[in-house]
Amino acid sequence: MDICKLTAHEIRDGYKNKTFTVTEVIEAFFKNIEEKDGDIKAYITLCKEEALKEASNKQAKIDEALANNDFDKLPTMFGIPVAIKDNINVLGFKTTCASKMLENFVSPYDATVTKLLKEQGAIILGKCNMDEFAMGSSCENSAFFVTKNPHDLSRVPGGSSGGSAAAVAGDLAPVSLGSDTGGSIREPASLCGVVGLKPTYGLVSRYGLVAYASSLDQIGPLSKDVKDSAILLNVIAGHDEMDSTSSMLDKKDYTKALVNDVKGLKVGVPKEYFAEGVQEEVKVAVKNAAKKFEELGAIVEECSLPATDYALPMYYIIADAEASSNLGRFDGIRYGYRTQNFESLKDIYRNSRSEGFGKEVKRRIILGTYVLSAGYYDAYYKKAQKVRTMIKNQFEEAFKKYDILLAPVCPSTAWKIGEKVNNPLDLYLMDLYTVPINIAGVPSISLPCGKDNEGLPIGMQLIAKHFNEETLFRAAYTFEQNKEV
Repeated sequence: MDICKLTAHEIRDGYKNKTFTVTEVIEAFFKNIEEKDGDIKAYITLCKEEALKEASNKQAKIDEALANNDFDKLPTMFGIPVAIKDNINVLGFKTTCASKMLENFVSPYDATVTKLLKEQGAIILGKCNMDEFAMGSSCENSAFFVTKNPHDLSRVPGGSSGGSAAAVAGDLAPVSLGSDTGGSIREPASLCGVVGLKPTYGLVSRYGLVAYASSLDQIGPLSKDVKDSAILLNVIAGHDEMDSTSSMLDKKDYTKALVNDVKGLKVGVPKEYFAEGVQEEVKVAVKNAAKKFEELGAIVEECSLPATDYALPMYYIIADAEASSNLGRFDGIRYGYRTQNFESLKDIYRNSRSEGFGKEVKRRIILGTYVLSAGYYDAYYKKAQKVRTMIKNQFEEAFKKYDILLAPVCPSTAWKIGEKVNNPLDLYLMDLYTVPINIAGVPSISLPCGKDNEGLPIGMQLIAKHFNEETLFRAAYTFEQNKEV
């Protein structure tokens, strides 16, 4: 048995059946990381010493629970290894955001999601590589190294949560956490052939997540299957008084939605998501998925979201404006990188930011500052906010008729490393079908639905109305159980 290929719930079953110990599981993953991650480069920081110590403690509690027939009372994530994107704080470990600016920053506290995982008995393996400050679609913008797609090491894993997706796809972690501002969980999930969930905005606390665009950012799980996604969301969802945008909803058990039945489910397929520029194999795979839902008893119809074409420019105005404000705190004075080359205070500000930030981050800060400046605020930022309302309203109208929407995640499968790096517009276009979901604040799940002629994964996304993750899990689980292998 290859422990590293197991899902989180299969590892839990293994503990219950005494197939292996927690220490054996943690050692197996670090052995796999040692052998494979030199090529994949999913991790920036490893927490090996602490993880092995935790494993020993967790096994003692499992042994005690088994002896007393109380195993089922242990939390669902007890003893389960987890990887964390490196913009989410873990107490005592570096949170670099894959940037020179925070290269030596050690987190003084746990993010709420980290705290919840630890309370449930999860064991953190390490912090995963990403596009710097979550700005990118390929994981090529890291200040440290490029993460590679485990399916083909010459290709990108997607971004910005590329390390988190590659860790799961490469069997370097059973589950991981990422963050999604405009597709940063779903796109790498699609390109790496794993399951990625962007929850409803406000369902999961953002406290301890380094902010990129605060009105769009959302933490979510990446996993090998839909069940693990539901299990992980059970742990991290819920109100948090440390996050003023956190929803007040009571906690739910999302695993109850894992029912193999979509009879009568109304599925809308937005025609705008199959426009010119979408790889033909992606179109075919997603449309075949729609047919599969129809075969399983769902009612599938074509629908329209006409504002889709405006989503990308609107997103890059609002996201960059918020990034300009959020990244103002990195000034070379309070914390983070400080230049050694200065004669005045002005030099410290200018040189620290010039040297500490990468090219893409600087590009977005400049654009964001521009659209917020006097004379341009009304022309760009204010207009973008009006378009945002229009897009949100169109989703609300669609959900009056449909239970879920079905669409491609990314216009193409994984592209070659370096292929688009000198053309930012080409990279931005990869977010075309993911950003509208963040703009509307609705939940979306990406799951594999096929492969192209080179064997690269193709993902589809299911989208539901606000706080209706149960419907997403029901539809995704049914598709997963019935798809052709």
